[in-house]
Amino acid sequence: MENELKDVNPEPSKPRQPEPQPETANDNASNRDDRPLLKSDSKGMSTANIEDLEKKFAAFVRNDVYGTMGRGELPLAEKALLGFALVTLLPIRVMLAMIILFFYYSVCRICTLFSAPNRDVEEEQEDFAHMGGWSRAVIVRCGSFVSRVMLFLFGFYWIRESYRILEQPQNKSFTQNEGKDQSGVPERPGAIISNHVSYLDILYHMSSSFPSFVAKRSVGKLPLLGLISKCLGCVYVQRESKSSDFKGVAEGTTTNGDFLLPFKTGAFLAGTPVLPVILRYPYQRFSPAWDSISGVRHVIFLLCQFINYIEVKRLPVYYPSQEEKDNPKLYASNVRWLMAREGDLVMSDIGLAEKRVYHAALNGNNSLPSILHQKDD
Repeated sequence: MENELKDVNPEPSKPRQPEPQPETANDNASNRDDRPLLKSDSKGMSTANIEDLEKKFAAFVRNDVYGTMGRGELPLAEKALLGFALVTLLPIRVMLAMIILFFYYSVCRICTLFSAPNRDVEEEQEDFAHMGGWSRAVIVRCGSFVSRVMLFLFGFYWIRESYRILEQPQNKSFTQNEGKDQSGVPERPGAIISNHVSYLDILYHMSSSFPSFVAKRSVGKLPLLGLISKCLGCVYVQRESKSSDFKGVAEGTTTNGDFLLPFKTGAFLAGTPVLPVILRYPYQRFSPAWDSISGVRHVIFLLCQFINYIEVKRLPVYYPSQEEKDNPKLYASNVRWLMAREGDLVMSDIGLAEKRVYHAALNGNNSLPSILHQKDD
């Protein structure tokens, strides 16, 4: 993970304060709610109401030609292009994607055939992260290759990557051993910190460095994706769980790509260096962001678009100061501030709870307090 990059951190002592966000009621929040974010039985809303919602929940607003929740009225020319792609491009891509997915599933099945997974009975988790040797090498290399092929199949023919080099601040000094382990070798980053725009983020990171992910517990129960996620060593969590066991690893959510939500502290608790990566998906017709659109509709529109774009900006490895190591919230906040500045992203403090409110309102659900979650401390 770009160990050779020499990092120089920005001023870590005082993170930039985010812009104030609208308050939301959370008195009736439950500790867990796994209901889907979107419903199929939506009701119409007035233009004025939608505009008010877009101001309050700007981080989740879609601005592409398909409109809010991907249900907007399309121009005649767009309907013709979509119809043509539905009967030509879509079935070809779906068939090839399933072949590639089953191929990699078979590779994972063969490589783990004689290996026993790590089991955590209390957390109901299994993984093959401990596996090494040729099996691990095959899973990693095949996984990286298959992920890039999937991106190519989805229309991401080119990936524009750039590397940002930061200058040493004059008011920050480094000790001789800062950023190095006991052997004098620069510390490897313990995590990749990335903004979350779409499920496509996972394919890019798998093709680039093949890391483990934090994922919904339900993913691990799927027959096909479950085995692949176990080979990745995914950590399964409950969304918005308030249990002390899950503190710092509660799952986040996606935005429309222009905003950066607060980071959970799980990746910063160890105090190890992190690698910040900023993802963007430029678009003209359909936005690859998975913000306020159903999964099936998103996949169909994505596969019906001949060309999609992704831009990646890699920042230098961020080595935390001692103050940041002692304060994971400060560490997470400073990395977030750096990424927002370098990626020209707007910082927003809304999250999954507000996203559910926005989706419920778009679906005509007036009983908003019943679906809220309490925000993390």
